[in-house]
Amino acid sequence: MTTGEGERVVTGTDELTGADGVARCSWGNSAPDYAEYHDTEWGVPLRGETALFERLSLEAFQSGLSWLTILRKREAFRDAFAGFDPRAVAAFTDDDVARLLADARIVRNRAKVHATIGNARAIAELDTPLDDLLWSFAPEPRDSRGRPATMADVPAVTPESTAMAKALKKRGFTFVGPTTCYAMMQATGMVDDHVAGCHRAV
Repeated sequence: MTTGEGERVVTGTDELTGADGVARCSWGNSAPDYAEYHDTEWGVPLRGETALFERLSLEAFQSGLSWLTILRKREAFRDAFAGFDPRAVAAFTDDDVARLLADARIVRNRAKVHATIGNARAIAELDTPLDDLLWSFAPEPRDSRGRPATMADVPAVTPESTAMAKALKKRGFTFVGPTTCYAMMQATGMVDDHVAGCHRAV
């Protein structure tokens, strides 16, 4: 989990307990929005073309920014990008691009807006469902002995995320580097990086 600008949260296990008395990964205690996201979504297996397209898109928008910024703009992103229905986004025109770049509720980054539309069009050209493609890179679940002890033990890139990024780029996707792919894998439960001692660690 990166919080933005490539900064990683590193803390000892004695700092896992939040103000609410719940033990969670350290970043989850840094803001109420993070606690909710950590406890209900991060690391929960996610399926569905629209849901995965949303997560892939939001992770791309997060690049260089705080994930908290993205979380707080999430509903606005959904509204602006037609609920992240890939077919609807694939049909966006230059007028839609202008609309998005004028929408102060979202991150108005021209390259990321174009990437999201381009990625929706790439989904339409896939010869396999997006679900199957993305989940094919999920590693075998590790047992409790392989669980990270602290956030310092959580990688930013793995061989699987590197392979996913390469496969997506080959299929025409952009803004899908290995770090972005790994963040998406963490968020969608393809990997479980809840640290030892976190109440979500099983």
